[in-house]
Amino acid sequence: MSELVQIPTLLDGTVAVVLNSALLGLAAIAPKKLLTTAGLVHAWVLGVLLWLCLGWQGYLLVMFYFLAGSGVTFIGKTQKEELGIAEARSGARGPGNVWGSALVGAICAIAVLYLAVQQQHANWISLLLLGFVASFCTKLSDTCATEIGKAYGQRTFLITTLKAVPRGTEGAVSLEGTLAGVVGAVAIALVGWIVGLIAPLGIVICAIAALVATTIESLIGATIEDKIPFLTHDVVNIVNTLIGAIVAIALGSIWF
Repeated sequence: MSELVQIPTLLDGTVAVVLNSALLGLAAIAPKKLLTTAGLVHAWVLGVLLWLCLGWQGYLLVMFYFLAGSGVTFIGKTQKEELGIAEARSGARGPGNVWGSALVGAICAIAVLYLAVQQQHANWISLLLLGFVASFCTKLSDTCATEIGKAYGQRTFLITTLKAVPRGTEGAVSLEGTLAGVVGAVAIALVGWIVGLIAPLGIVICAIAALVATTIESLIGATIEDKIPFLTHDVVNIVNTLIGAIVAIALGSIWF
């Protein structure tokens, strides 16, 4: 997979700036806000960075994540608002959401470009690309599981005790949400394979990594998230995606 990583040129930089400016300009004037004003600025930085590091392939995968994740947030929105468990700001993403979801992936992308410049460690490039895809699989899996569980979960259990709890409880899981999470992870892994970021086996690895990471994230939510001041929702998202990337890289190093 490392052959798709190219050293960025001035043209690449120009395309990245113009494309991101145009797309985020459209997002800024759209009637339905998917990003806050500050979120738009941070998303612009992220978009330029990803285009320079991984080209259109990495950029497309993250665009798919963003659109799918935003779309899932609006499923059952009215019902979730009535229950008081809807996303803040009507689902519009701020800087914390942007980097909570993408910081780990961005680090993987930067590391890929660095190794490509050094023209060495091709195997590590493939593993980091796997970690990059897995981090977004994990986050989309978490988003799908949470939002579908809130909207359609018939029986919601606290993961640590298996006692029934209301929808939207931190650390709660449901069958409907879990299945939606698996579908979300596989969907974005398929995109990663189609654009050439990962091998076919990587789809399975990413799905496993996402399931492991989201399970651990639920355990964190049920036990310590509300007890440690710095462990905000955005920090938990970073930890969640980091676990997904690490698990995928570890499995990839064994199976590849």
